[in-house]
Amino acid sequence: MNRVEIESVEIELLLQAITKRYGYDFHNYSKASLKRRIIGFLHKSNLEQISELIPRLLHDKGMFRSFLLSLSVTVTEMFRDPNVYVVLRERVIPFLKTFPFCKIWCAGCATGEEVYSIAILLSESGLLDKVQIYATDINDESLQKAELGIYSRTQIQEYTRNYQLTGLEGSFSDYYHASFDSVVMDASLKKNIVFANHNLVSDESFGKMQLILCRNTLIYFNSELQGRVFSLFSESLVNKGFLCLGTKEDIQFSSVSNKFRSIRQNEKLFQLR
Repeated sequence: MNRVEIESVEIELLLQAITKRYGYDFHNYSKASLKRRIIGFLHKSNLEQISELIPRLLHDKGMFRSFLLSLSVTVTEMFRDPNVYVVLRERVIPFLKTFPFCKIWCAGCATGEEVYSIAILLSESGLLDKVQIYATDINDESLQKAELGIYSRTQIQEYTRNYQLTGLEGSFSDYYHASFDSVVMDASLKKNIVFANHNLVSDESFGKMQLILCRNTLIYFNSELQGRVFSLFSESLVNKGFLCLGTKEDIQFSSVSNKFRSIRQNEKLFQLR
């Protein structure tokens, strides 16, 4: 057995141990991405072999939480891909306005930048008070950051530029309060947001949604797991409800692709038939 083959065995044993001990099943995550993150955590922990991680993670819950954080992808920004928000404003907002009350699910919300972006879009559309937003992620530490809504002041210039590119007409500075080297998102944006731990692999939905956003999470899943999540989303949308994916993700080859029609392919906005 060469080194690569041994590492594959070690990773499989590690994943089995995590599933049995903590109930998290990472078997259907992208193997290349998973291996890269495991090796990164291994080096960070000053260990030499993947097999050394198994007893440490089984007996040290704090270390497992750190490990879980290393597997979760938390790279995000406010109004990421501004054209997506232009399309949401033009195509989805009019649909939401036909309901007396709406539910939106931001799945894999990471540290919350996208959630607050959606809240700002709803606020400027006059819809924030009649929408319940569910912001979910597998990572509790990321969720805590999202709920606090505290971000680095150095990022605000980029976020402001993204906001302006969406065509929204307010002032981005109205939605946060600066404090030293950080900014805090305004409390009015949080009042209808529920932050909750949710595992897309094993947990059920929160009911019927008018809009589901899951952007740049599914690229780390293999096709089998993506299909499972797409089925969950299709079951979680109201009739004619919308699904928004990341720009590198697509529902086209999934088992439920016939249930959706593409609204804007470049922005990966789909509508349940």
